[in-house]
Amino acid sequence: MAWIPPGTFRMGWADGPADETPIHPVKLDGFWMGVHEVTNDEYAKFVAATKYVTLAEQVPTAESLGIPPEQFANIPKDKIVAGSIVFTPPAQDIPVNKLKEHNMWGMWWRYVGGTNWRYPERPESSIAKLGNHPVVHINWDDARAYCAWLTANTGVKHRLPTEAEWEYAARGGLDGMEYVWGEKQQPGNKPLANIWQGRFPRENTQEDGFYGTAPVGAFPANGYGLHDMAGNVWEWCEDWYAPGYYGVSQAKNPRGPLQQDSFDPNDGRNRIPKRIQRGGSYLCTDLYCGAFRPSRRMKNTPDSGTQHAGFRVVAEGAAPVK
Repeated sequence: MAWIPPGTFRMGWADGPADETPIHPVKLDGFWMGVHEVTNDEYAKFVAATKYVTLAEQVPTAESLGIPPEQFANIPKDKIVAGSIVFTPPAQDIPVNKLKEHNMWGMWWRYVGGTNWRYPERPESSIAKLGNHPVVHINWDDARAYCAWLTANTGVKHRLPTEAEWEYAARGGLDGMEYVWGEKQQPGNKPLANIWQGRFPRENTQEDGFYGTAPVGAFPANGYGLHDMAGNVWEWCEDWYAPGYYGVSQAKNPRGPLQQDSFDPNDGRNRIPKRIQRGGSYLCTDLYCGAFRPSRRMKNTPDSGTQHAGFRVVAEGAAPVK
């Protein structure tokens, strides 16, 4: 883990979506953060020690789906299978102006039975050669369970980062910059993160060398020694999401809004609370997403696990002795 020193930074971005504003100063205590996303090998050790079963490995129930038992009873039994959400490129191109429309994501995602962190692409896939790749298909509760295991085994409090801690750490001391590494997306015409190159969602030129996840640490670290704070996989944070939270955020060590204040305006009347995800993934492109910027906020329901969702941990403790 790397020590992230205490300090103050400007959180947010003026030229991004509305929920990245207003830019506001945030003061944070120091903390430790994993230098990379939790890997398949690391998560496998946790599962072996605890026999933990991720949500994607569990057969859905009426309660887990959040629907009435009588409605659940009408679902064909062959459709009630454990699985997760897998990236599936559509057969046709999607106009660039359509990519940003809400709910267009359904064009390239589908639920695939038998997929989970062990079988990330399809039931026949494997992580046998992906031990140093970030674990995926992990929801918020799955990530928290791993943190609790680390806490119990080390005697040191491990948890997910707060949204403010994540952005501060991602910036690596470059306060006010648009990207983790500076002002330009691709300085020197060299990819510095595992993101999508080409026309999303059908053509990926793999200019960065990868179509899916990359081994952790495949790209340069930021100023705090952290790898993959842009791209690779989305990373869960501790906070609930609220679009206007920056306007009322605490000035020191903010912990996010209360659960009852969490909602996604894109969901219309459906005010399902959502948790924060940060950092973008290998599927992010500047054509419509740009989520590999350190200020970019994403949100998802805590029970959602996808092929590009992982996490990293922070630990509470004293600064290193010099």
